[in-house]
Amino acid sequence: MESTDGAFDFLVIGSGSGLDVASAAAARGQSIAVVEKGPLGGTCLNRGCIPSKKLLYHAEVMKTVERADEFGILADVTDVDFADIVREVNADVSESAKSIHHGLRTSSQHTLLEGEGRFVDDRTVEIVDGRDAGARASAETVLIAAGTRPTIPSIDGLERVDYLTSTEALQLEVPPDHLVVVGGGYIAAELAHFFGTFGSDVSIVGRRPHLLPQADEEVATAFTERYADRFDVYTGYEAVSASESNGGVAVEARPYPPAWPDPSEHEDVTVTGDTLLIAAGRRPNTDLLNLEATGVETDERGFVETDEYLRTTAEGVWALGDIVGEYLLKHNANHEAGTVVRNLFGDDLEPVDYTAMPFAVFGSPEVAGVGVTEQELQADDREYATRTYRYEDTARGSAMKVEGFVKVLIEPNGEILGCHILGPEASNLLEEVVVAMNAGTGTVWDIRQSVHVHPALSEVVDRAFAGQFVRRGPEAHDHHHGHDHDHHD
Repeated sequence: MESTDGAFDFLVIGSGSGLDVASAAAARGQSIAVVEKGPLGGTCLNRGCIPSKKLLYHAEVMKTVERADEFGILADVTDVDFADIVREVNADVSESAKSIHHGLRTSSQHTLLEGEGRFVDDRTVEIVDGRDAGARASAETVLIAAGTRPTIPSIDGLERVDYLTSTEALQLEVPPDHLVVVGGGYIAAELAHFFGTFGSDVSIVGRRPHLLPQADEEVATAFTERYADRFDVYTGYEAVSASESNGGVAVEARPYPPAWPDPSEHEDVTVTGDTLLIAAGRRPNTDLLNLEATGVETDERGFVETDEYLRTTAEGVWALGDIVGEYLLKHNANHEAGTVVRNLFGDDLEPVDYTAMPFAVFGSPEVAGVGVTEQELQADDREYATRTYRYEDTARGSAMKVEGFVKVLIEPNGEILGCHILGPEASNLLEEVVVAMNAGTGTVWDIRQSVHVHPALSEVVDRAFAGQFVRRGPEAHDHHHGHDHDHHD
């Protein structure tokens, strides 16, 4: 093992997807330094997708029981061991992080440097606090994979309020009586669903006209309407001040001009509750790394600038994952890690391929999407064709008594441009479209020519691709495209 002041072959800052590259380097006999200030495994394992989706599955079970009477099954929930659920999930996460920690500590090729790392020059990092404070490490190759943290918006008085971010919310052992959520993206949507399912009243304040503003607008609109049935939803409102008194919290919000044709027609609102959750996006951790000591450049939002091969502007320094800011998704970080491995150890450089990068939101309803949205096609003044098919018009969807839809966007020649799904199993149903776009011909024929199990839920995707499309765009006159073989439209 190298000394902690020594030179290494490879140094990675962050222990999420960057560890995939470190493992590939170790397999080739290289010496590795890993700099990590928190538990091992990064955001996904410790503060993100793993704990949140484990908790959200409990919410899905709860919802299943609650709607059992729709199927003639009379069931009552007599008790919920909420604290036990949260403790079990966090114990699982902690165990996984400890396992990675043990693996690195006992490896002859890896040196784990625990604490916050700051660059001293392009390829030297010093640990400024934590267990290994004072240690320095240099390497031939450096990988910046230090991720993001919650954005805290400038809201008057917020520093005097005891608010939560997603990190703390995932550890709450008692659901709030009334949760106020500032933010309208997927983290806000998922946590609202989780706490709402287990008894919290929920109010959501989001600046954009809809929740899930990155999703296709038709999906986002339907999603927002479904949430408005369950929660107090204030979309198009910006939180401007917050205060705390008598164990309660109050958020003042005013109409956000870009969301309204005439903001002056709408009154300011005051939203009150007992717990405040700030879920207003993520910011890169670049400001903590002393990048000024390096040639590594960042964009105007603070994300690391890379070329198409994921090289930064400094020689020998690469970057991947959330800190690059392309897609803040774990499967994207893993995908980028694969690209960096090939570029470091392969014969030829190959650009990172973001074709058909899917996303999913595990709310209720579930949402998933891939490719472009209809609003993006309209903004680019492109000609396209679209078709939507509803879950309830399939045998399985009808049996499940669910509402939802699959929306397809294609080139008039049949090339798939995007697919957007709202409803149960959206994240699974989307996958055949991702495969078609990445590994197939990328056209509607990939879906149409594949036999789909009857009566499985996947028929909703099959039928969305199989029937008549409506053409839209500059040259379109709403004439139909394709052949209609079903009778549900």
